[in-house]
Amino acid sequence: WPLAAVAVAEALRAHPAPEHSPLLGSALTLVHLTCATLWAGGLLHALRMLRRWHGREAGAALLGLYARVAGVLLAAITATGVWSSLRRMPAGTVLDQLTATAYGRTLLAKVILVAAVAVLALWARFRLRRAADPLTAYVPARAEVAVLGTVVAVSGVLTALPLPIRWT
Repeated sequence: WPLAAVAVAEALRAHPAPEHSPLLGSALTLVHLTCATLWAGGLLHALRMLRRWHGREAGAALLGLYARVAGVLLAAITATGVWSSLRRMPAGTVLDQLTATAYGRTLLAKVILVAAVAVLALWARFRLRRAADPLTAYVPARAEVAVLGTVVAVSGVLTALPLPIRWT
């Protein structure tokens, strides 16, 4: 419950009433934060359980179950993130603002990091399915957690930067 309260508070803080359609912005942020929390926290928990079980087959099964859920969470995170960004940067100005503003450059760094996380997740999933020992998925999954931590840090910086100019 405390983490849910933090997600709701951040969703409301990030979209004040004077903003155009603040309710939509708050809903997008809430879904984005909830999915991101479940992705990172779920992976960390699955890896902790894998270590506690000393790599038994149940650990590989748990990672496999998590991988299915993580795919849905990644899709939701991507959709809400792109939608939120386009609300703040009109389509005709996105490329200019990604390179010309601090917000845009930080957002671009976050996108690159999330892409790296997705590659690590695919690598882990590939190892789960095709490796002789599915527990070799542990290595890319641990790297995924580390990069997700960096994504969270970059996201924190992103919330502190001034929003890009929105031309109407």
